[in-house]
Amino acid sequence: MRLGLALGYWGRGPSPDHLPLAQEAEQLGYDSVWTAESWGSDAFTPLTWIAARTSRIKLGTAVAQMAARSPTTTAMHALTLDHLSGGRMLLGLGLSGPQVVEGWYGSPFPKSPLTATREYVDVVRQVLSREEPVKLSGRFHPLPYDGPDGTGIGKALKSITHPLRPDLPVLLGAEGPKNIAQTARIADGWLPLYWSPTRTEVYEASLADAPDGFLVAPMARARVCDDVAEGLLPVKAMLGFYIGGMGHAKRNFHADLMARMGYEEEARRIQRLFLDGRREKAVLAVPDSFADEISLIGPRERIAERLELWRKGPVTDLLVLAPDPHTLRVLAELNS
Repeated sequence: MRLGLALGYWGRGPSPDHLPLAQEAEQLGYDSVWTAESWGSDAFTPLTWIAARTSRIKLGTAVAQMAARSPTTTAMHALTLDHLSGGRMLLGLGLSGPQVVEGWYGSPFPKSPLTATREYVDVVRQVLSREEPVKLSGRFHPLPYDGPDGTGIGKALKSITHPLRPDLPVLLGAEGPKNIAQTARIADGWLPLYWSPTRTEVYEASLADAPDGFLVAPMARARVCDDVAEGLLPVKAMLGFYIGGMGHAKRNFHADLMARMGYEEEARRIQRLFLDGRREKAVLAVPDSFADEISLIGPRERIAERLELWRKGPVTDLLVLAPDPHTLRVLAELNS
């Protein structure tokens, strides 16, 4: 199992710790570093900054939102950064949810998300392979565009720039069972949002057709500390926000995932509290047991014991959200 460093997206501004953490991770032998985006900072620009100040560590987006860019634009970003970094790019993509897609990007959330994802990946693959001009008779991403409000003179094009790697890895963030199953068929890897090494049966059927070499790269917050309960508070805060606020009361993929993992009653309670404006209570309503099983928190000996559970399952890459170099070093030592 390889280790990666997940930096997430910016809050109110750029974190001065991100670049030093990425450089420390590279020195410690971490395989990859990942950036994200929501509705503020983008995923590609910070990754380019890190690329210019590192030399070996792979560079991933976890995730770049599909609604933010056309698939050809995303492929352009990926092939450009892959060239500039000497072939270190890992392209992680995700649909996001209706509130972000419609509220921030001003686009309709696709009624057939599986089809929209499949078309998006198809176009990206065509650009990167550069075998012929990009064409797709698609419902969501037709190329050339042939809609009734177009000119009708669009031309199928092939990238001017030759991609460095036609097989640049494409990973997908997916939560629903059908979406995960499709990911195993069309992508090179999967980026789970929550992963419990004690509940791998939740994903077993969806991953049944995954090919050899398929990447399973979940994120987990990690922190070496003496007080487990205190260390879990940031995990619970994150869960409270995602499960309570990152989605509508009737359509929240994160809450649905928590329910499938055995915490349906708790997930709905968190939603109700958050949507009623009682955010602190929503965070406190997150069970310690759930926060604990999807993270690596506590003294070194406890983390060592729990890390073995992650290593025994199908996880190929553990992407750690670690706030300090000490935690990064401990994990590197334990995973060596």
